[in-house]
Amino acid sequence: MCHVSYCNMRVFIAIELPREIREKLSQNQAQLKITGADVKWVEPQNIHLTLKFLGEIDEKILPQIIGILEDIAKTHKAFVMRLSSIGAFPKPSSPRVIWAGVDKGDLETKELAKILEEKLKNFGIPAEDRPFSSHITIGRTRTGLNIRNLVQGLNNLLNNFAGKNQEFAVGKITLFKSTLTPKGPIYEILKEAVLASI
Repeated sequence: MCHVSYCNMRVFIAIELPREIREKLSQNQAQLKITGADVKWVEPQNIHLTLKFLGEIDEKILPQIIGILEDIAKTHKAFVMRLSSIGAFPKPSSPRVIWAGVDKGDLETKELAKILEEKLKNFGIPAEDRPFSSHITIGRTRTGLNIRNLVQGLNNLLNNFAGKNQEFAVGKITLFKSTLTPKGPIYEILKEAVLASI
């Protein structure tokens, strides 16, 4: 239970993906699941592209954060994004985070992330300690179980990536609340800020 005047919530700002794109990425997950690697896969309905993870914030600053989103949306146009590849951080041969990459829309996404970072610093939101990379996380390894199989599976998907060259429109940026549960995170939309018309 929150104190009357103080309540924290875990939030992030992201680009939502169309259902058909999430389904394509789910197909890639299915191809990698058969490797038997110990991976925590992102539930298909939760797959998104994170622009900025804010972490735990005092809900009292929520109106200001929403105001930032609305201001950014007014000055940034809708754009097209295209899936391009699959990869892993820190590197494909040592995968900890498995992701899908984009080529078209990469510059626009980086610009949105950059301006969010700058504006949110004023509210005590810490800056990222590494440069922003436009990627869509689809899984995170938990242990080294069958990791070689996973590496081979990633290599196989380089030439057989479901959704490669699929394009989709990005017309809004979304503020999500994330509630952690034993079964995985539950995301709730707090605000959708519609980007300016192309």
